[in-house]
Amino acid sequence: MASNIHPELEIYDTTLRDGAQQEGISLTVSDKLRIASLLDSLGVHYIEGGWPGALPKDNEFFSRAKTELSLSNSQLTAFGSTRRPSRRVETDPQLRHLLEAETEVICIVGKSWDYHVREALRCDLDEGIRMAAESVEYLKSKGRRVFFDAEHFFDGYRTNPSYALAVITAAWEAGAERLVLCDTNGGVLPTEINRVIDVLGRSLPMDALGVHFHNDAGCAVASSLDAAAQGVRQVQGCINGYGERTGNADLSTVIPDLVLKMGAPVLDTQRLSQISSISHHIAEVVNITLDPHRPYVGASAFTHKAGLHTSALARRPDAYEHTRPDLVGNITRMVISEQAGRAAVIRRAAAVGLTVDQESAASVLERVKEMEHRGYQFEAADGSFELLIRRTLGLHQDLFSAEGFSVSIHRDDGHGDVVSHAEVVVDVAGEHHRTTGTGVGPVHALDQALRSSLIAAFPQLERLRLVDYRVRVLDSSDGTKATVRVLIETSDGTTSWGTVGVHPNIIEASWEALSDGLTVGLLRLGATDTT
Repeated sequence: MASNIHPELEIYDTTLRDGAQQEGISLTVSDKLRIASLLDSLGVHYIEGGWPGALPKDNEFFSRAKTELSLSNSQLTAFGSTRRPSRRVETDPQLRHLLEAETEVICIVGKSWDYHVREALRCDLDEGIRMAAESVEYLKSKGRRVFFDAEHFFDGYRTNPSYALAVITAAWEAGAERLVLCDTNGGVLPTEINRVIDVLGRSLPMDALGVHFHNDAGCAVASSLDAAAQGVRQVQGCINGYGERTGNADLSTVIPDLVLKMGAPVLDTQRLSQISSISHHIAEVVNITLDPHRPYVGASAFTHKAGLHTSALARRPDAYEHTRPDLVGNITRMVISEQAGRAAVIRRAAAVGLTVDQESAASVLERVKEMEHRGYQFEAADGSFELLIRRTLGLHQDLFSAEGFSVSIHRDDGHGDVVSHAEVVVDVAGEHHRTTGTGVGPVHALDQALRSSLIAAFPQLERLRLVDYRVRVLDSSDGTKATVRVLIETSDGTTSWGTVGVHPNIIEASWEALSDGLTVGLLRLGATDTT
């Protein structure tokens, strides 16, 4: 399959334009500049910045990009449409905005499906061809490189192949460098796409062809890889598969597949090893949690749970992994659950500097099974599991003990303010400390009160902060009496760990997860029992 891959295959990223059309994504200009810098670090060949003239935000982006964006590896591209029907290119406002963006490369979209030309543009087919050709020719005359996105190409080719081919041929003869075949509705299967590309390659140079797939049928990645194997010059998509409806081809999967599975030199190994961190960083900027099960870049992409897998991996790292996780900047993880084996326990313990023998590992597993039966879950609670190992080994880790706590919530109906107050009594080195805290919620108030009790004995607390808090009701049929599971993630600014608490009372479950989270952090920062 890899033998026909173009030696200069290009990656064209449209996260800032097509990806930003995903429901729930709203990027500021600063967000777009930051993402563009990250994509440049990754090394994609082209970054589509947006549609100048369509949105004031995109106008500002291209204006600021001239002075604020310094690209080393990528070329910034402006996106727009062909001229409007019955308008001269010299007076078309869309083409004027594209030129004002001052990018060397411009990508314009044109209709290649006769149905859309008649029903959406409401013009005849000959005018549709002229719009494509004249727009490309005009932009070329202004010294720009031009890519032509043939919208709905595969649907158009199915119903009227001669017209779809006439549109892209006109764009090619007018000077377009790339003819990008778009499956805009995302419903065409790879078998049909392969057949069409094979036919086109007999009348147009494969060196000029590109592809742009949406994922409505779940085939965008597969179609992109198949097209690359046939020799197209350019593959378009979005980091993390962002995009309208079900998204675009996911470049976080396409790029590693091209490099690691198909031998395509689209990125060197150093840049490929950044793809996981850049994928997660962009997810933070767009404020959508990255699916942990995404291939290559997801937190669970190289995570193992079953005892059979973890036992084999302890002997042969490649036994249950299709590629080395470090090649894409990820790591092997072994989560602890009732399905885990002793090898997973031993390996997890070693990761935090603890030595566990086979007998102790078996004891830990029995304890895990018992606690998971009660509702605990250790897959995302590596901190709680570390404490469980320490207890099993007889290592003292109780830096403090809770004597009691109380929480109250005050609502000011006049102003609508809700304030939580907490009081905790803890024993530190044989001394009782009673402190109070105020917060936006009861867990925040507990956190503040507990810190006040401990900070004198453990100044390392200054480095610890809560970064995530999640609650799950384990049996909703019990209504408000249901047992809940609380997961808290704590960070020291460099690494993070999860802790879990389970109880019918949500505050008690939260206290367990909170206090364990701080204990793990203090132990990792070198705190010792003060008794």
